[in-house]
Amino acid sequence: MARARRNMDWGFPRWRAYGQEREAQTVRPCDREGCGQPGECPAPKSPHSNEKWWFCQEHAAEYNRNWNYFAGMSAEEAAARAAEEERVNRGFRQASPFSSTSLSPEREALATLGLEAGATETQIKSAYRKLAKQNHPDHNPNDPAAAARFHEVQKAYELLNKRGNGAGQD
Repeated sequence: MARARRNMDWGFPRWRAYGQEREAQTVRPCDREGCGQPGECPAPKSPHSNEKWWFCQEHAAEYNRNWNYFAGMSAEEAAARAAEEERVNRGFRQASPFSSTSLSPEREALATLGLEAGATETQIKSAYRKLAKQNHPDHNPNDPAAAARFHEVQKAYELLNKRGNGAGQD
C-alpha cells in the first residue's frame, strides 16, 4: 500500500506561503501568430470596445507603435473627437497642482524675483534689491518696460513681506 503524502496546509503556522497552489497555472499565449511567449499585455481590438488582444511585451510595443486612434474616421470626425478630448482633458490639466498655470501667489512672487520655493529671507531681500536697482525708473528714464518690471518686482516683494515670509524683517 502506497503511503499518502502529507498536506502542508495543516495547522498553524502554515508551512507553505498562501497562494502557492500545486496546480498548473494557465498561461495565455501571445495572440500574434507564431509567437510562443506568454501574452501578458492587453491591447484593445478597436476603439471603445471591451474586446482585447493579449500580446507579449515585444508585440505589444509593435502594436502600440502602429496604433491609430483616429482610424476609420473622416477628417471632420477626427477633428471633432480630438477637440472633445482636449476640452475634457483641459479641466484636469488646469486642476493639477503641478501645472505651471496654477502657481500660488507666493510661488509666482518668488519666480518674479528669480528664486526657488525654499528661498530664505536674506535671499529674497537681496534678489529684490538687485532687481529693483536694475529696473528702477531713475536708472532707466526712457524705458517703460523697465518701469513695468520694477512694479512687478515691488509687488512680489510686498506680497512675500505681507504673507509672513519675513522678507523685510532683517
